[in-house]
Amino acid sequence: MTFDHQGLLFRRDRQFHEVARERLRSALRENAHTVLAVDDRRAAEVTAGLEPAERSRVHVTDPGRLYDAPGRALAALHRLAFAHDPAPVVVVAEPPLPSGTSMEFREWMRLESVLCTALAPMRLRLLCAHDDRGLAPRVRAAIRATHPVLVGPGGPAANPGYLGTEAFGSRPAEPEPLPVTGPVHRLDIGMSLPRLRRELTALGAAVGLAEGRVDSLVVAVNELAANVLEHGAGKGTVSVWRAPGRWVCDVFDEGGGLADPLTGYRPADTMRPRGYGLWITRQTCDFLEICGDADGSLVRLHFLDP
Repeated sequence: MTFDHQGLLFRRDRQFHEVARERLRSALRENAHTVLAVDDRRAAEVTAGLEPAERSRVHVTDPGRLYDAPGRALAALHRLAFAHDPAPVVVVAEPPLPSGTSMEFREWMRLESVLCTALAPMRLRLLCAHDDRGLAPRVRAAIRATHPVLVGPGGPAANPGYLGTEAFGSRPAEPEPLPVTGPVHRLDIGMSLPRLRRELTALGAAVGLAEGRVDSLVVAVNELAANVLEHGAGKGTVSVWRAPGRWVCDVFDEGGGLADPLTGYRPADTMRPRGYGLWITRQTCDFLEICGDADGSLVRLHFLDP
């Protein structure tokens, strides 16, 4: 068994309950580690139809814990698979469909699009369930484009509309505009990373970032700045500023070599310094955008307010 990524678009609660229970029971029969990550109401309705012995073996979790942020969600799935290897892991989940900015929606869909690549060797089966009632056409299209198998009335079937990483694999020239609600603090990326870390730590404390957020900012920028020095133009800038509901950090590399917006998600990246740094960075922030052209690469980090 290797990674299996399936999608379910349901229009009746009963349809979801039946598919989820069948998936959970099948997993329990093969002694798989079984996770149900849906809201409390759906979890209660699904598990109510299971036998007590079955119910006790299903690990119910809040989907917000599993899907905390795109980079951390991928890391959590990795940990699940590794923690229970060689036993298989089966997850029935309701992933987020953010109603906020189009950037947030796109980054969640980028994660969905890359899962089959990022988790390919894992003994993990993931069923992503979405209530199709009232879904916007672009959301429905994105779900269809990012799941190689869809579960219909006749069961799982190959999805001819699956695009994989091609669905959200293009790099925009620049990020979506965000209102700036305060001063923009700029630092230069020089040859001394320890100095940059000290400056960022002092800046984070001065603008009132929580201690944990300061640490995350320093770790993320350190990784990106190291990439600028080792693999990029060798010089660039860091800008930290306030936007509604978040702190934003732009790391600009005067070289334009960082062209893949999915860098840091792919499994081979952990074997290369540049990809490994972005793998770490994706877990320290809430959202990460990669933009640019031949004149430079921009990585934008979003740290949302609690």
